[in-house]
Amino acid sequence: MSAATASTDDRLLETSRLRKLLGRPELGSVVGALAVFVFFALVADGFLRPASLSTVLYASSTIGIMAVPVALLMIGGEFDLSAGVLVTTSALVSSMFSYQMTANTWVGTGVSLLVTLAVGAFNGLMLTRTKLPSFIITLGTFLMLTGLNLGFTKLIDGTVSTKSISDMEGFPSAHDVFASTLTIGDVDFKITILWWFALVALASWILLRTRAGNWIFAVGGNQDAARAVGVPVTKTKVGLYMGVALGAWISGQHLLYSYDVVQSGEGVGNELIYIIAAVIGGCLITGGYGSAVGSAVGALIFGMTSKGIVFAEWNPDWFKFFLGAMLLLATLLNAWVRKRAEATK
Repeated sequence: MSAATASTDDRLLETSRLRKLLGRPELGSVVGALAVFVFFALVADGFLRPASLSTVLYASSTIGIMAVPVALLMIGGEFDLSAGVLVTTSALVSSMFSYQMTANTWVGTGVSLLVTLAVGAFNGLMLTRTKLPSFIITLGTFLMLTGLNLGFTKLIDGTVSTKSISDMEGFPSAHDVFASTLTIGDVDFKITILWWFALVALASWILLRTRAGNWIFAVGGNQDAARAVGVPVTKTKVGLYMGVALGAWISGQHLLYSYDVVQSGEGVGNELIYIIAAVIGGCLITGGYGSAVGSAVGALIFGMTSKGIVFAEWNPDWFKFFLGAMLLLATLLNAWVRKRAEATK
């Protein structure tokens, strides 16, 4: 091989690497995360302390656990506006079943898993059978769950919150699984961080290494074309909604076993935060594009911003402004990155 050929090959290799880098959905969010990190490191005293970073990771994980399956659903071309209240439903079912049946709390946790997955399956089946937009289907589910959460809690417990289950059998072990604290050195880390990392790894493996991942991208890109080549569209979309339900179950159990009681009105509005984290992480509203890692970076940006404002001792009322600004900037940056990626092809 001549020197000229080798040089040409090297140039082609570098172009290919640049194209792959620019084509990554999470590139824009990574750049944004670095900017947010540097900004708060400069303006917020104590932001770089290990304990502060642990707090940031915990805040990020509580959003990230849900942002991961929501991102997969968005890659598949759909939304779930019931995701926020479904977290509360999961916690309420677990708590009230355990208390009313005087059962081991693990029994209530298991029943909660079945109920939560059933809600996810309901969303998916309604979507695929009725052909209505996911916005309408899940908005209806959101309203029904909001009413059921409040109505059943008042009917069974006589108030808007559940009874304490901290003295019931099974609570300590369930607390260890869903709400314990791990100490590394002198720093405490919540176990939700491990749940978050595990979900990101699992979702990335599904998207990039399995046939189901190809199906998700296919139905998000063009579901009619996907169906024409044999992709099981109904199974894929039902599975995605059940994935969101699984995330809601994990988050709901963390909520319950952290505080041992649940307020029935919690969760309203959180569905928008999960969607924002996924969009900041590179998911397109139109579907067919995104990554699990990107959703994790989006959740990390959320955590850094929410806690960075506190460490900087600013008025927390500014948080929503920063969140909205980041959403717009991230969307514009992601669009620019995609255009650059297409220009290098």
